[in-house]
Amino acid sequence: MKPVKWGILSTANIGMKKVTPGMMKSSDIQVVAIASRDLKRAKAAAAELGIVKAYGSYEELMADPEIEAIYNPLPNHLHVPMTLAAAKAGKHVLCEKPIAITAKEAAHLKKAPKTVHIAEAFMVRHSLQWIDAKKRVKAGEIGTVVAIQCLFSYFLRDPKNVRNKADIGGGGILDIGCYPITIARFIFDAEPVRVTAVIDRDPKFKTDRTSGGLADFGKGRHLSFTISTQAAPYQRVHILGTKGRIEIEIPFNAPPDVPNRIFVQGMSMNVGTWISYPVSDQYQLQAEAFGRAIRSKKKPAWGVENAIQNMKIIDAFFKSEKTSKWEKV
Repeated sequence: MKPVKWGILSTANIGMKKVTPGMMKSSDIQVVAIASRDLKRAKAAAAELGIVKAYGSYEELMADPEIEAIYNPLPNHLHVPMTLAAAKAGKHVLCEKPIAITAKEAAHLKKAPKTVHIAEAFMVRHSLQWIDAKKRVKAGEIGTVVAIQCLFSYFLRDPKNVRNKADIGGGGILDIGCYPITIARFIFDAEPVRVTAVIDRDPKFKTDRTSGGLADFGKGRHLSFTISTQAAPYQRVHILGTKGRIEIEIPFNAPPDVPNRIFVQGMSMNVGTWISYPVSDQYQLQAEAFGRAIRSKKKPAWGVENAIQNMKIIDAFFKSEKTSKWEKV
């Protein structure tokens, strides 16, 4: 495959530390430029990562004719406007999750030219451990899946961090609560019919800091999760079936330099097998998949409509916070 030439929209930490380094491992990808609103910062970032071009504005990067695809890791409130701007400039866009702050805002992405691809950057859908877990579920290895349980937390009290700024889309559900929703849809291969939530907000930041959610997928299936931005760092996912269970050891921040593992159990409690996968980088795999969609001119497996649906589910959780009731999706 002819390598896809990428531009990175901003020097956001996730792009600098995880996504871009992962992309640059691939022979199918060429990261040719990075942009910041501060040219000095862009040049420093380019030097750190070994990128040739640095731009002092997002618009300059979008205007570069060499660039075919853009990765957008800007703060949440800039996901839709900057993704649309890039798309209208003829660039394919891989936008960091969440695709928007609300489903209504996400729907604006339908205005993008039909000639470009837009996808939400949920790298877990390209991770070897998640792909294998889905295959095992589909093959009936653990029977019928009846429940998915997720715990995901970290501790962050920095008032300057975008995750603690409610007016630009900060808060736990948009940042990490979107992951349980995504993986439940991925594993169940279905959509929830109703959801309910218990949400605690930081009295100063006004962001949701600790949230519990329950999503009813019908046919006796449900997702339950607890996420927090102010708790001990931890993450785990359990997939419970009628004939066994699968436990994902590090489900979301899977390390790119050691084998990732899942635990598969049958009907004997805690008796099972740890399965390891070849060392891989889920961010590399994600960008390669997007590149293949560009080269084949086929739509990405998960496009704008899928991203809008994810936002509708998130909207329903926030509505439940206000009504203290089950809310339809």
